[in-house]
Amino acid sequence: MEWFESWFDTPYYHLLYSNRDYTEAENFITKLTSELELPQSAKIIDLACGKGRHSVFLNKLGYDVLGLDLSRQSIEHNKQFENQTLIFDVHDMRNPIDHNPVDAVFNLFTSFGYFDNEEDDKNVFKSVCNALKKNGYFVLDYLNEEFVRNTLVPETTITRGEIDFKISKKIEDRHIIKNIRFEADGKSHHFFEKVKLHTLETIKNYAEESGFERVKIWGNYQLNDFDKDISPRCINLFKKK
Repeated sequence: MEWFESWFDTPYYHLLYSNRDYTEAENFITKLTSELELPQSAKIIDLACGKGRHSVFLNKLGYDVLGLDLSRQSIEHNKQFENQTLIFDVHDMRNPIDHNPVDAVFNLFTSFGYFDNEEDDKNVFKSVCNALKKNGYFVLDYLNEEFVRNTLVPETTITRGEIDFKISKKIEDRHIIKNIRFEADGKSHHFFEKVKLHTLETIKNYAEESGFERVKIWGNYQLNDFDKDISPRCINLFKKK
């Protein structure tokens, strides 16, 4: 089992990241859909949807949404939100998406770069391209390599309730590795996260190989222009050729 399969399915993962800013995320998605000029009838896939907060909000904006995630626990949780225009299903993003072509695919909040094998990364782009209509959009919201290197904090402790999550970070072999240790339920736990520090050029090459052109890069959730030295995010907008 790969690290993301075990870690993402634990309640501790969701507890650690429970402080995520919903307002910021909703403002970002509102700006993004407006920028793309997606009509309210548009069909969108939220790829690696987690517990569905973005899928649910997109649906409230009027979009027909399919939320896909590898975590069965997350998808089971999300089923309570389903309606005629909001569906959730278990799916590995490396595999083809069995669905009618859609107008846009969103992969948000660093849900890419988890795989050791480069072919797996390329397969994500191929899968997304095949799931899109001609001229459809793929939004890949990724970390900015330079910003990560310049702002890395080696050790920190985050407290959630009665649990102290002791977190250490390092860069090794072009990966950002986060070790997470804590005591809970009478046991010692250790999980880790490992994300590739893909360059802009690498991502562009993957995209072009799969039939995309990159039309825009934003540097943050306010959709300001990207600056490789100071932008916290690298939000890629691709269009299917």
